[in-house]
Amino acid sequence: MLYRLSHQLTLRSRWRPHLPRTGERVLVLRTAQVFPPAHPTTRLCLDLLREYVEAEGPAAPVRVLDLGCGSGVLLLAAAALGLKPGLGVDLSRRAVLVSRDNARANGLAGAVHLVQGSSHCLRGPFDLILANLPFTVQLELAAELVRLAEPRGRLILSGFKDIQAAELEARYRQASWRPTRRLLREEWVIELPPDRGFTWVGWRLEPITG
Repeated sequence: MLYRLSHQLTLRSRWRPHLPRTGERVLVLRTAQVFPPAHPTTRLCLDLLREYVEAEGPAAPVRVLDLGCGSGVLLLAAAALGLKPGLGVDLSRRAVLVSRDNARANGLAGAVHLVQGSSHCLRGPFDLILANLPFTVQLELAAELVRLAEPRGRLILSGFKDIQAAELEARYRQASWRPTRRLLREEWVIELPPDRGFTWVGWRLEPITG
């Protein structure tokens, strides 16, 4: 995996060589099993994260939550882009250990905190919540993410497909949240997926006001 997120930041796997340009920071990452850095949903979240930073700027402290952090790629990218403090949470002990190793290897251990557990152990509020999780988990956690979000906060979500998006959007609209930015990425596979969908979706959501 080699992904140039911006002119200043590139992400790569340990096995992928890359000669940095002048002024370019490179995050070197061990991967996780679910939605690894090269997966379309991870890249959707990264692109939405970059847009968030470009629009909001990293000057003010932003409390970031990466729920289901996996390898820590989203959390560490947020920290490298200037968003901190950051908290990563995952049910998997292995994922937390991989994220911790990646944070140390990239000099970001002091910018993030990593915890094994679920969203139910968190209080919030968080200014920005990142959640790249499978569709069924997204449905289960929609109310939790709204609970944890700051009243003027933002959610960045992926892990579901276009044929699943309507049901998830309806759940958020019931909670007075709505997608304000939608990105799509196609994934071409040899066999027809069980859900018959090829298009992954990424959203940025905001509270409905007025």
